Amino acid sequence: MDLLKLVALDAEDLAVLSAHLQDAVVRVSDIIWLPAEQRLVIALNRFDWVGAKCTSTPTCRRRRAALRFERVQAFKARGIEPKDTNAVLNLLAADFEEAEPPSGSVILAFSGGAALRLDVECIEAELVDLGPEWTATRCPDHLEVSGEGALPA
Repeated sequence: MDLLKLVALDAEDLAVLSAHLQDAVVRVSDIIWLPAEQRLVIALNRFDWVGAKCTSTPTCRRRRAALRFERVQAFKARGIEPKDTNAVLNLLAADFEEAEPPSGSVILAFSGGAALRLDVECIEAELVDLGPEWTATRCPDHLEVSGEGALPA
């Protein structure tokens, strides 16, 4: 997979980042809040959904990446114990709840109900791959929502 470098400046851009972040794994110790700089940085192991779903030879791979948010005015966590630095979180989605434009809150939702809330002046985020890829030991397992195995209407 090619190195990914994406920037988000609005809710649509953030949705693209969210798609690439689905099922990334994050160690609690890799969530770095820098209040004096109004910055949140998260190191993570990103799952390659493009390689798993959109190639002729699907493979389950991960790559080390960094997610950075600027202009963060406040940062809150729910269901995450900061002292449990070895805990691993599974990132499900990144969403934006607009307040008074362009400000609002970026919500990073993790499995098990954990979440990070970033109150931002505006959306300014970047997702960058940092290093080589490796074969994942497990692939995320999600229910199909259409076709065989579809959920009932």
